[in-house]
Amino acid sequence: MGKYLQDKVAIVTGAGIGLGRAHALELARHGARVVVNDLRGDADGAPARAVVDEILREGGEAMLDGADVRDAAAVQAMVDRAVDTWGRVDILVNNAGILRDKSFAKMSLDDFRLVLDVHLMGAVHCTMAVWDGMRARNHGRIVMTTSSSGLYGNFGQANYAAAKMALVGLMQTLALEGLKYDIRVNCLAPSAATGMTEGILPAQAMAGLAPEKVSPGLVALVGDEAPTRMILLAGAGSFESAHVTMTQGVFVGGAEDAAARVRARLDEIRARTGEVVPGSGWEQYQLELAKAGLVADAT
Repeated sequence: MGKYLQDKVAIVTGAGIGLGRAHALELARHGARVVVNDLRGDADGAPARAVVDEILREGGEAMLDGADVRDAAAVQAMVDRAVDTWGRVDILVNNAGILRDKSFAKMSLDDFRLVLDVHLMGAVHCTMAVWDGMRARNHGRIVMTTSSSGLYGNFGQANYAAAKMALVGLMQTLALEGLKYDIRVNCLAPSAATGMTEGILPAQAMAGLAPEKVSPGLVALVGDEAPTRMILLAGAGSFESAHVTMTQGVFVGGAEDAAARVRARLDEIRARTGEVVPGSGWEQYQLELAKAGLVADAT
């Protein structure tokens, strides 16, 4: 019997070290052919070469790619080479990332843009390069790497948090647009000891947060039975799901004192009893119009 991802073709960006390396090795272990992408990863002595060599030694298939995900043309060339070699791209893991941490008051616009360019636009470039092929084949699996910093905030990471939450919005819409083509799009929010967390956590915690403990969750997001529109949290061998929810809220109408009513009832508005997860932005509209009695009850 073949492996779970036998002969699937996967691209993992930022795959030279840390989470990307763990993802590439885990995908290969399950039978995938892997494009190991890392910035300048094809240079002599680059860590990505060692990842490819390890996959080959274990009897897998892999190729090296040094494209910068900020360069749309280089990304397209990477995808074209994978298709020329293996016929298609089934799986895209948008993992490449950088940090430029500072409090917002001290952060330069250049550092804000750079982080957005790598995390958000890098994922956009890679996704655009595989999207048409996945639509044509009626099959695709795409994973965006989000973060607890985006979902819940983190001091000193306004740029990183903005980019990571933007990827959630990108995932939500692409999952809807890809549904009829069986393109399933999910987010992975890892807690892992990588070069990006070194020096922040104590040694014992770093040891427990091995990147390899996150990658089994990635595999669950890219197989034939994968979910879509899931935000999977993973760290230290634990897995959870995050949701963007909508509370039941209140209806105050449009009277002159509406603002005062909203201020007075903020606790009711944010009460989480009976909260829901809207299926789309349009569903939020429907729920609100139903409370105002302007459409039939959406529930």
